[in-house]
Amino acid sequence: MVYTESSECMPKTVSDVDVSLPIPNEMDDYQWLTADVERILCMEGGEGDVSYARNSEAPASAIALSKPFLRRAIQFMPLFPSESSLRIADLGCATGTNTISTTDFVVEKLKRKYQTNSLSFPEFEAFFSDLPSNDFNTLFRSLPPLKESVRRKNRATLKGKKRCYYAAGVPGSFYDRLFPRGKLHIVTSLSALHWMSQIPESVVDKNSPAYNRGRAWIDGAPKEVVEAYARQSEEDLKSFLRCRAEEMASGALLFLLLAGRPDSKQPQNQLGDPVTRAKHPFTDCMDNAWNDLLNEGLIDEETRDSFNIPAYMRSREEIRQAFDECKAFEVKCIEFRRLMEHSKIKQEQCLRDPFSYAKTKANLVRATMRPIILAHLRSSSLTDALFNRFEKRAAQDETLLDKICYYGIIIVYAIRK
Repeated sequence: MVYTESSECMPKTVSDVDVSLPIPNEMDDYQWLTADVERILCMEGGEGDVSYARNSEAPASAIALSKPFLRRAIQFMPLFPSESSLRIADLGCATGTNTISTTDFVVEKLKRKYQTNSLSFPEFEAFFSDLPSNDFNTLFRSLPPLKESVRRKNRATLKGKKRCYYAAGVPGSFYDRLFPRGKLHIVTSLSALHWMSQIPESVVDKNSPAYNRGRAWIDGAPKEVVEAYARQSEEDLKSFLRCRAEEMASGALLFLLLAGRPDSKQPQNQLGDPVTRAKHPFTDCMDNAWNDLLNEGLIDEETRDSFNIPAYMRSREEIRQAFDECKAFEVKCIEFRRLMEHSKIKQEQCLRDPFSYAKTKANLVRATMRPIILAHLRSSSLTDALFNRFEKRAAQDETLLDKICYYGIIIVYAIRK
């Protein structure tokens, strides 16, 4: 890693380096990141301008699009009249209101289903799960109070929104077991399962043909790089399904919403069309921002080349194959949809104010990727410099502002056999 004396981004004090992050014995050895994604991958916490809580509009739009599918999926699952409580788990919950609104939706639909069948509905338990690095404090502060608080049961009715479930946090990777055997009745994972458990070791090995030189992600990368990602993604999804098969009761519902690609596109074409490829935050603006730091002498080539985004957009066929091999679920739906980057109203705002658009785009990337970039660069000043270059690049390319970018999503629901 290279810093210049004149650089405004050079760490001035020891406090500029986040010593809470895992630091390798040799500073130039970046293979440590492949095994530590679980420790460093998280959405930006808190409630500030660059937090995930304030920059999760795209996931919220995807979740809104998936709500009719979730409503239909709940109709497929059986009732559990002998259970005193139903247990719901959201895996990859992050920190925003998306996970809470989804849990509220699930509980409400379950209550209606019990009432429609002339049954008293049980109590509900909701487990919010994410990696230990997740900002659970912000999430818990967002939870509304219980509908019937034990402390206030003899007082006047509480004002405002209430929740009808008991809540708990469960830290850990959803590629491992998280719950006791056969206990869960509904499992959701929304806009999370495209994140990988680790970067393939060959991708950061300078002596490997899969070394991902000159780019931060795999769209358009050489086949060796893409194949390494695809193998890791396949292994991850199989692990996820094996763990859920152990934890879910017979008849339980598994509902997944994840970034995906059309079946017609090969893995090296993760994004579908040229406009989306050019505008997607993982591609041109990201690569150019890293190159800016390199050209300004703030980092060296190895620092640039060894950073890789741990995400993979699967096809429906790849997902279906994993379910077929697992054999524990009856798949009811695997649907691909395209989602616009933002509304037509916001599109018009972008054309009027490119700098505002660039800031919004940069904040989205900060919210989802700042923790892993900080872990890689080990400097908050240098990390902020990267995002400043990203924002500048996004504002400069005015030829793309009137173009529409689409995100591919895949919706899956299945019943535990």
